[in-house]
Amino acid sequence: MAEQYLPPMTELLALETIERDLFRGRNEIPDNGHRNIFGGQIAAQALKAAGMTVTDRWPHSFHGYFLRPGRRASPVIFKVERDRDGRSFSARRVRAIQDGKVIFDLTASFQVDESGPELSPIPPEKPPEPEACPPEPFNSNFPAVEARMAAPVVLGPSGHEASPTLWVRCPDALGDHRLNHACVLAYTSDISSGFVGSPVRGQGGGASIDHAMWFQHPVRTDDWMLLHMWPALAGGARGLYQGSIHRHDGTAAALFAQQCLLRAPATAAATTAADAIG
Repeated sequence: MAEQYLPPMTELLALETIERDLFRGRNEIPDNGHRNIFGGQIAAQALKAAGMTVTDRWPHSFHGYFLRPGRRASPVIFKVERDRDGRSFSARRVRAIQDGKVIFDLTASFQVDESGPELSPIPPEKPPEPEACPPEPFNSNFPAVEARMAAPVVLGPSGHEASPTLWVRCPDALGDHRLNHACVLAYTSDISSGFVGSPVRGQGGGASIDHAMWFQHPVRTDDWMLLHMWPALAGGARGLYQGSIHRHDGTAAALFAQQCLLRAPATAAATTAADAIG
């Protein structure tokens, strides 16, 4: 069997323009044991599609809903709607479409650079340097970035090692394209789970439902960043966790939140197969 080509992050974010406000993306390798598209890839590409319709403004937030699983074997079309362009902000809506059906729905807002008061999430205690930390065992699920587990490392429900704190970076040089770096933040924010090491994680499941992100300071995502997550609430077969991403020097880059399914083991496997996008 011929070796399959793994597109770097720069190619994943180089969307093809079909016509005004309509774009086509490519996927990570179509068959490496993972049939479904990694959700972070879809979020990153949807944000890139929105940003390609905005001039001199940068993403400050987005909110997305995972509606259907995406298949790596088929391309995804991104349709952008220009809701508003004001003096300081621009609002966009994006539908990610595959086989005629919406698999992901995103709203995003962009802002001109402005100065103001600062309040940042406190970074976790700095762990050992990335080179001293073990690789994330499921890195093949999100191959466009490199992830390493920082302390504490715990055993997950299936017996594999996991950590709510990760060093992450894009191994490919991304240049100074600020929008691309914001999109990589969206990609990395879907890695792992804030319920790692939490008793409710033992309920199984974990398919993503919705995801939100707020950007604070620009960051070079081709340098190491510290990703830290923690559980916020659980109930109704759903769990919400939050997370922050910091530059290597501790400066806050973004804050995010994700809601996922937390269902009993008897139904978790079926739910993951039918509903999970990544």
